Amino acid sequence: MLEFERSLRAAAPHALVDTARDRIVTVFGATGVELLLADYGLTVLQPVDAAGDTTLALPLHDSAEGRAFGSQEPRADAPRDGQVAHHLPVTVRGERLGVLTVRLPQDRSTPEAVAELAHVAALLGHEILVAERDTDLYQRARRVNRLTLAAEMQWQLLPGRACAQREFEIGAQLEPAYAVHGDNFDWSSDDTGLTLAVTNGMSEGIKASLLTNLAVNALRNARRAGIGIADQAALADQAVYAQHHGALYVSTLLMHFDLATGRTLAVDAGSPQLWRRRGRSVERVHLDAQLPLGMFEESDYRPQTVDIRPGDRLLVVSDGVYRAASPRGEAYGERALVRAVQSTGLLPAAAVPGAVLRELAAHRGADTTDDALVLCLDWHGRTDAAGSEAGAGDA
Repeated sequence: MLEFERSLRAAAPHALVDTARDRIVTVFGATGVELLLADYGLTVLQPVDAAGDTTLALPLHDSAEGRAFGSQEPRADAPRDGQVAHHLPVTVRGERLGVLTVRLPQDRSTPEAVAELAHVAALLGHEILVAERDTDLYQRARRVNRLTLAAEMQWQLLPGRACAQREFEIGAQLEPAYAVHGDNFDWSSDDTGLTLAVTNGMSEGIKASLLTNLAVNALRNARRAGIGIADQAALADQAVYAQHHGALYVSTLLMHFDLATGRTLAVDAGSPQLWRRRGRSVERVHLDAQLPLGMFEESDYRPQTVDIRPGDRLLVVSDGVYRAASPRGEAYGERALVRAVQSTGLLPAAAVPGAVLRELAAHRGADTTDDALVLCLDWHGRTDAAGSEAGAGDA
């Protein structure tokens, strides 16, 4: 594996797949190697070698490669002509990028070979994330349509679509993926805490995207100064107000989780809703409503404690979800949200947002230009040396 790692690190950013293919052919006797990346809408897997050719895309929810992506487990096709196609998830710290398909002669298709190839897939994923700084190849391979300029700005602002650590797992998704403008999510963690932000800038198109960019970067700037979420909100509020003087503002939900104790604080400054699944129960977590960022000059924000325990699942949804209307004008509403949370209970956090948004699309029955955002967080907490769980928040 060390040779694989050295080869990938030495490769040009755009040549990672060719470099991996050459090494896999040499070491494992592979007869075919292909990297497929998930598109922005999480509907298809597209081969990097044919970036931009959507005719070669494979359905994410109805293909062997898609099943490997969904299960996050290596899968293999039935032997054919003495060859076996192995599909290996390409995932980095919970972020699901795609699938590496490797075709091996049947006599070389062993559990040991598959385990080593799974490690190669993980190495390749890490290098892709680094290489994206210097090439557009992998970004192009994720597109089945052209992104609007507003959507381009929003996707570049995101931290990813998933993240996993021992204390938590996060998954999030935006729709319409190729034309989103105002909704956004952000997160950051260190050895002591996790901070989440879900934002929704008002207006449409570029104006909404620019507004959200300003708010998210103001929140990041404050967060990186090491201050709490109430002061983060206050400083971002000042930045947005200084630019727009109350004419435009940003709805925001900020949360901070103490990784050691599970103590959770929230600032509700707008429309994103927080829901909690605990055991078989699903309920909305009602927070003290505070002013959106930038609505008035020098607003004062107060954090409040949220009851979070190990095993809880949290969902944050934007107004584009719970206000979405059916063809008959019926809002998606709380009952549909509860049903969606219950029906996705067995899915991992990274797969929940896409499943909820598919149910939402079925409810709408038609395409929409309204933004919709779902973020899912599974809270595990930490286990102390005695084996008991840490992570219960205050009631």
